[in-house]
Amino acid sequence: MAPKSVQTDAETPSGDPKHAARATRSAGRQMRSRLLDGASRLFKERGLAGTSISDIAAAADAFPSQITYYFRTKEALFVEAACRDVLYVARAAEQTALQAHTPRDYTRALVETVTATDAVAFFTEALTLTRRRPDLAPLVERTIERLHGEGLRAYTGQIERHGWKSLRDPDASSRRFWALAIGVTVEGHAMGRSTEEMCAEMLRVLGDQATTSTSGDNTRLRLVGDRDAPDSDSPDRERSS
Repeated sequence: MAPKSVQTDAETPSGDPKHAARATRSAGRQMRSRLLDGASRLFKERGLAGTSISDIAAAADAFPSQITYYFRTKEALFVEAACRDVLYVARAAEQTALQAHTPRDYTRALVETVTATDAVAFFTEALTLTRRRPDLAPLVERTIERLHGEGLRAYTGQIERHGWKSLRDPDASSRRFWALAIGVTVEGHAMGRSTEEMCAEMLRVLGDQATTSTSGDNTRLRLVGDRDAPDSDSPDRERSS
């Protein structure tokens, strides 16, 4: 019987430099994710000034030195956590809105999902912070462009899927949606408005977004903040990004 071959350390997966590099990158991504998770929760509860690096490290079961290794400063971690949160809520809103069959439904799904969380408020704090820390602005800029780009992709997909007709350029609709979301959030928190009030205000300001076809005729659907307003076209409410 031929002797069994013996693998050397260099031939085993654990001895493969590429495998080791992949494992290191994977461990790094997991640690970054844990730090962002812990930081996001604490920053929302206590704010930037009320949260220390040691608090974040303890929440993530990490060392303070790992925070400075991956993010350099607490402020950079704050901005990255806020950017990640708003992208997560944008993705969740798009997934929810996929179930919509009218422009009104689509818009309301987006607005209700976005205003139901504190992600946009968290992101607005990051926007304010970058005024004093311009070195952190590039991450915010990339995040805003992703919000616009992915919103445009989702909205365009819905238009094509259902045969809707957008009342304005789809790119302008996407950019307008997020500009209003940020503006309504800032104003709402300053005025002490509830989540429901901010949702209604955003729906009101968005106005008409698209038309849909009923029995071969293009019927304009109205987007209103008042849920009790009469709607002869559909029992559902119009949504559009």
